[in-house]
Amino acid sequence: MAKSGSSRSIPHSIQGVLFDWDGTLLDSYKADSQAYLAMFRALGIAWTLKELEINYSPNWYDVYRAAGLAQEHWKSADQLWRRHYAGYKPRLIAGVRGVLNSIRLRHRIGIVTSGDRDRVMRQLREFGLTRLFSPRICGGDTTEKKPHPAPLLLALDKMRLKPESCIYVGDTPHDLLMAKRAGVRSIAVLGPFPTETQLRAAQPEFLLRSIKELPALLRKLDQ
Repeated sequence: MAKSGSSRSIPHSIQGVLFDWDGTLLDSYKADSQAYLAMFRALGIAWTLKELEINYSPNWYDVYRAAGLAQEHWKSADQLWRRHYAGYKPRLIAGVRGVLNSIRLRHRIGIVTSGDRDRVMRQLREFGLTRLFSPRICGGDTTEKKPHPAPLLLALDKMRLKPESCIYVGDTPHDLLMAKRAGVRSIAVLGPFPTETQLRAAQPEFLLRSIKELPALLRKLDQ
């Protein structure tokens, strides 16, 4: 585990741990990236994996803008992406089940993701994880998207928890910035998406090489 920034202690015990989904708990980069490339080919955009990795963002409209896709084609792009993504079956990141089962013994857990609700809920059901998480905030539940704090603030409201009593775990700078704006402490974790350079540049207080390191860190912070 790499650690940077302040070594301040948490003023209150950790009551809630909220997670990003794609890249943090779900190893979905292959499905995500291949769906992007197939969608771009269908729209006549000559992007390769290299361009996608350079311009990747959890806000897919930022990716569309970087690719020069006119806004009137965004709805068609969304439909094409979903169609191609459906051909893949992403798996949970190694160790996630054990991590969640450990954390839920001490803390309430929830999800705050930009992912489409239908897709995320289907995946949670397939993995048998739906009941572990409450709340489950997905893309479209708020008008604003990450890094705006609205999705995370909605989750806190549903949990009736204060920001200072919660932790948010994610794999992108957008996750860290959303948490900061919501007044929630964050933990960054390296995942399959091409975000390591940006994560390190954001200088997170905690940067985990694996989600498996999370339970031990939470126990340490909650002492």
